[in-house]
Amino acid sequence: MRVISYNLRKHAASGELLALARNHDIDALCLQEVDAADLPETLGPLHLADATKGNRLGLAIYYRTSRFTALDTQSFALQKSMHDRVLAPAHERLIGTRVMDNDTQHELVIGSFHAAPLTASNSLRRKQIHAAHAELLSMGKGLMTLMVGDFNYPFFTKNLHLHMKNSGYALSLSNRRTYTRYKVFKGHFDFATSLGLDITSVETLPRGKSDHLPILVHAEYGKDY
Repeated sequence: MRVISYNLRKHAASGELLALARNHDIDALCLQEVDAADLPETLGPLHLADATKGNRLGLAIYYRTSRFTALDTQSFALQKSMHDRVLAPAHERLIGTRVMDNDTQHELVIGSFHAAPLTASNSLRRKQIHAAHAELLSMGKGLMTLMVGDFNYPFFTKNLHLHMKNSGYALSLSNRRTYTRYKVFKGHFDFATSLGLDITSVETLPRGKSDHLPILVHAEYGKDY
């Protein structure tokens, strides 16, 4: 399974999506900072499962219809940061789609996640991550889960690895940094967390019009699922 996650920087990189879908032969595309009203229903072989509606710049998931059948899509609100409350409320920071593999009949949940900005604490972001995992599990208990997105967590990722391990999830960073716009805030911002999947690689793709670089996640179904 091949999944791309991409923060479009206020929808600025939306013109790159069709090429990403076609050139990388992906099965799902998870987006952050999209203008939901400006998203097409299809991107080549991909179909829009849904996008968040609670705020103008939100989240979306596309999936390959020849590979998957979408069974359910839900959006979720998570604990708000002070930035959300005062400046630009983000009502929904997670969207999840439960899909079934048309060939193998495996079911799994794919999530697109956008954590609170760097003005918030790592503690708040960890709470958001744990809450997001719980929401995705509510869509199908015991199912394999892949959550990708902008975690806004460039520092102290070793601690985050430990937190994820203790909760049963694997945290996967890409081979190169995904954000280099500012000299101070550069590093791995875009991650993948998984349950029941074997993540074989996470690749940082070339820079486009966004301040984030897309990541390409390669995952295989776990042997116990």
